Amino acid sequence: MADLNITQVRSTIGCKPKQRGTIRALGLGKIGRTVTKPDTPTVRGMISRVPHLVSVEEA
Repeated sequence: MADLNITQVRSTIGCKPKQRGTIRALGLGKIGRTVTKPDTPTVRGMISRVPHLVSVEEA
């Protein structure tokens, strides 16, 4: 199973509370922070909720 490198590229200021919660659940919170997560349907669904705030690359 592949991994995904998820980087926050935009701020959550002005975003809806659910989007802020999704960013927090991914382990992000500051612009430029990167986390590595497994490529699962759950993680893909979280990314699809905030595509305008993150960039995704395969590890």
